[in-house]
Amino acid sequence: MASSPCGNSNFDSGLEIKTRSVEQTLIPLVSQITTLINHKDKPKKSERTLAAIHRVGQAVSVAVGRFVTVGEAIATENQELKDEMGQACFEARRAGDAIAQLTDVGSALPSQSDGRVTVFSDRTGMVKAARLLLSSVTKVLVLADRIVIKQIITSRNKVLVTLDHLERVSTFQEFVQIFSQFGNEMVEFAHLTGDRQNDLKDEKKKARMAAARAVLEKCTMMLLTASKTCLRHPDCESARINKDAVFHRMRCALEQVIEIVTEARSCGENKILPASIYNGIKDFKVGVECLRENLYSLSPQSMGSQLEALVERTEDFTDSAYTSHEQRQAILGLCQLARQDTQQLVNAWVEAQSLHAKEATEDMEVAILKTCQSISDLRRELHKVAVIRASDLLKVHGEQLPLRALKAAGAEGNLEAMAEYSRKLTEQKEQLVETCRLLCHVSGTEPLEITCVHAEETFHVIGPQIISAAQTLALHPSSKIAKENLEVFCEAWESQLCDMALLLREINDIFEGRRGDKRPYLSLPRPGVIFPAWNYLVCVSVCVQEQTSMAKLGLELRLLSSDVDTEVEKWEEQEHDIVRQSQSLASMAYNMYLFTRGEGLLKTTLDLFHQAEVCASISANLLFAPPSVLFFLLFYRSCKCICCFIKHKT
Repeated sequence: MASSPCGNSNFDSGLEIKTRSVEQTLIPLVSQITTLINHKDKPKKSERTLAAIHRVGQAVSVAVGRFVTVGEAIATENQELKDEMGQACFEARRAGDAIAQLTDVGSALPSQSDGRVTVFSDRTGMVKAARLLLSSVTKVLVLADRIVIKQIITSRNKVLVTLDHLERVSTFQEFVQIFSQFGNEMVEFAHLTGDRQNDLKDEKKKARMAAARAVLEKCTMMLLTASKTCLRHPDCESARINKDAVFHRMRCALEQVIEIVTEARSCGENKILPASIYNGIKDFKVGVECLRENLYSLSPQSMGSQLEALVERTEDFTDSAYTSHEQRQAILGLCQLARQDTQQLVNAWVEAQSLHAKEATEDMEVAILKTCQSISDLRRELHKVAVIRASDLLKVHGEQLPLRALKAAGAEGNLEAMAEYSRKLTEQKEQLVETCRLLCHVSGTEPLEITCVHAEETFHVIGPQIISAAQTLALHPSSKIAKENLEVFCEAWESQLCDMALLLREINDIFEGRRGDKRPYLSLPRPGVIFPAWNYLVCVSVCVQEQTSMAKLGLELRLLSSDVDTEVEKWEEQEHDIVRQSQSLASMAYNMYLFTRGEGLLKTTLDLFHQAEVCASISANLLFAPPSVLFFLLFYRSCKCICCFIKHKT
C-alpha cells in the first residue's frame, strides 16, 4: 500500500481510471492513507506523533464525509445511478469512519517503561479499511464521470437534431433562426469535448478526439456557407453535392466523439491506425534483442516472416510515382541488406540452439548488432524520403496557385479553365494524401500516426469539396454567396497545409529525440503562449485557462458574425451604412477569433484590445438603428461577447 494505486489505474473494485481529474483527486487521499499505514509499523509513538496521526485520520474522515455528501446529491439527481452511487457512498463513509476510529487517541495507552504511547490498533485493519476507502471513492468518482459522458451525449443529440432541421430548411429566415440555435449548441459541445480531451489519460484517444473536434470546428463554417449557397441556388447540383458532403462529415465526426467517450468498439478503430513501418521496425528490433536473454523466445520462421511483412510496407515508398530513382534504389538496397543480416543472425541462432547454448553466443551478438543497425539505417532512409517529400510539397503548394486560378476561373464563369485547374488541384490532393501516408509510416508515436491519418482524410475530402464549390461559382459568377463559400473551403485547405507543417516539425523532433511540448493542432483549447508586444511594453503571458476562455468566446463571436452575414444577405441596398458597418463588425469578430488560434492580422495582445474597443464602439452605434429585431438581438449578443473579451483581459 505504500505505492500509489494510481500507477496501475486499477483498484480492488476492478474500475479503471481513464481521466486525469479522477487520478489527481485520489493522489492526496492515497498519500494520507500511506502515511497512516506506514506509521502502523512502529507500535510505540510519542504524543506529538500520535497527535499528528490523529489529525490525519480525522482529516481523512471529514474529507470523505464531505465527498460522500456530494456523491449522494449526484445520486439523487441521477436516478439511473442512484443504487450504485448509494452503495459506493455507504462503503466510503463506513471506511472513513473506520480509519477515524483506528487513529483515535482514545485507543492508545501510555507505556510504563518509557512514557511513550503504544497503539494497539491492528495494521491489517488499517490496510483493509484503506482498500475499502480507495475502492469506494474510486467508484464514486468513476460513476460521477458517467454524468460528464452523459452530458456530452446529450449535447451531441441536441446538435444532431438541429443539424437535421438545418438540412431541411427552405427559406433564409428559417435558416437564420435555426443556425443561431445550432451555433449555441456547437459552442456548448466544443466546451464539453474540449474539457474531456484535456482530461483523457490515453494519448491515442486524445489524438482521436482532437481530430474529430478539428473536423467539427472547420465544418461549422463550411456548413454555414454551403447551406446559404444551396438556398440561394436551389437548382444547382454542385451546390447540393457540396452541402451534402459537409453534413455527412459533421455527422461522422460527432459519431467519432461519442465512440471515444463511451469506448464503443467499431470498425473505425482499425482504420484509424494502419500498420506503420515505424511500429513494424520497433517490434522487429524488440524481438531480435530479446534473443540475448532467451534463444527460444520466437522461431527463425516467425522472424523471417516479420521482416518480409516490414519490407512489404516499404512498397508505399518504392511504388510511388513521386519517389526518385535514387531514393528507390537506396530503400531497396537497405531492405536487401536487412535480409542478409537477418539471415546471418538466423544461421548463428540455429547453430547456438544446436549447441544447447543458454544465452547468445559471440557470433549471435555480432549478428544481432548488425541486424539492428541495418534496420535502423532503413528507418533513417525512409524518414528522410518522407520528410523531404513533405517539405518540397509544402514549399510548392504554399503559393496556392491552383486555388487562386480556380477562384479566378469561377469568378469569370470560365468552365473550361475551371475544369483544367480542378484536374491540377486533384493531382495536388493525391500527392498530399500519399505524403501523409508516408509520414504516418515514420511518425514515431501512435498519437502522431492518428494525426497523419486525420490530415490524409482531410485533404482527401476537402479537395473535391473545393472543386464542387468552384463549379457552383463558375455557374453563377455574380453570386457573392457562392464566392464566399469557395473562399471558406480554400481557407480550410490552407489551414490544413499549416497543420501539416506543424506535424512535420513534430515528427522531426520525435526522430531526433527532441520531444518537448506537443504543438497544438486545434484552436480549442490552446496552451498558453506569450504574445510579443511593443518594445517598450512588457510581454504578456496568457495562461491556459485565459487562452481557452478567449478561444471559446472567439468561436461564439464567429458563429454570431455568421448569423449577421446571413441576415445581411437579405438586404438589397449593399451600400447602406448599417450593412457596411455590420459587415465590418463581422470581419473584426472573425479577426479576434483567428487571434485565439495564433493566426490572422492581429499579432499582439495590444492589437486585440484595440480591435475589441473599435468593435464595441461600432456595435453600440448599430444598436440605435437596427434593421430588424433579429439584427438587434444578434448585435446585442455580439456586444456581450466583446465586452467579455475586454473584461476578461482588463
